[in-house]
Amino acid sequence: MISIGNIKKDTQAYSEATPINKKKVTWKKIKNSRQLYLFVLPAFLFFLIFAYQPMYGVIIAFKDYVPSLGIWDSPWVGMKHFQRFFDSYYFWDLLKNTLGISVYSLIVGFPLPIILALALNEMKDGLGKKFAQTVTYAPNFISVVVIGGMLIAFLSPSTGIINHLLEFFGLQRIPFMTDPKWFKTIYVLSGVWQGTGWGSVIYLAALSGVDTQLHEAATIDGASRLQRVWYINLPTIVPTMVILLIMNVGSLMNMGYEKILLLQNPLNMESSNVIATFVYKQGLLDAQYSYAAAVGLFNSLINAVLLLTVNKITQKLSDNSLW
Repeated sequence: MISIGNIKKDTQAYSEATPINKKKVTWKKIKNSRQLYLFVLPAFLFFLIFAYQPMYGVIIAFKDYVPSLGIWDSPWVGMKHFQRFFDSYYFWDLLKNTLGISVYSLIVGFPLPIILALALNEMKDGLGKKFAQTVTYAPNFISVVVIGGMLIAFLSPSTGIINHLLEFFGLQRIPFMTDPKWFKTIYVLSGVWQGTGWGSVIYLAALSGVDTQLHEAATIDGASRLQRVWYINLPTIVPTMVILLIMNVGSLMNMGYEKILLLQNPLNMESSNVIATFVYKQGLLDAQYSYAAAVGLFNSLINAVLLLTVNKITQKLSDNSLW
């Protein structure tokens, strides 16, 4: 006859042995898939060395950093640099310009890769489709410095081809690069021209997974090409659209400073001075390391809040989210 005590002992022994068995199974799986983990290793080391290891340096935002003293020995000042930034006369101008350019870029630039991908997907395979893909993908591989030089040359009020065309059609020449009201439009449209083709690649990859039988059945039922795009292709890429939208909103404040610096001049500073360029000038040119780190940290915190908020909203509204 089996006693209750023996059952408890056997259960306890099994529960104690289970974690060990699980560890053995886990290590066995890792060993069997070691080639896959070897492929992941470079990416893991990249983020560990260049993304996570330098994170300890953000503490200089709370110190008066002196290079000769080092990070740990520099005096602690708390929220001094943050307060200085919030109280500055340029705080709202920087925030307005950064959000203005970022939201403008998102509104104009987000739908265009989707439209281009749907259009390319409807084209028959052949020379025309390959030519269209090459023309739309090529700008992505042009250097930002070259793009900046092209814009300055093409939009020059005296020698630029755009102003020559305006004059040819009887219109007045426009000083695009020195007029603050034109800066955001020039920045956004040039970015859309450069990145739309490459951005459509992800959506084309998603569209390649559409079952052809759905299109065949819809054609038999009398659906037009536009209806098939709207009711079959578009719903297929909605999860991809949601994920990319979350990621774009999460990096809304993280615009690069390189292109803006190339297009910036004293006359358009009113609309071109953003947080990214301000951090660059304060940190690298004026050597105010702690102050620049505080402004950069504030910028990153806004991005983190936006990412978490949008992800939570999309999680409630649909089944698609980053986590």
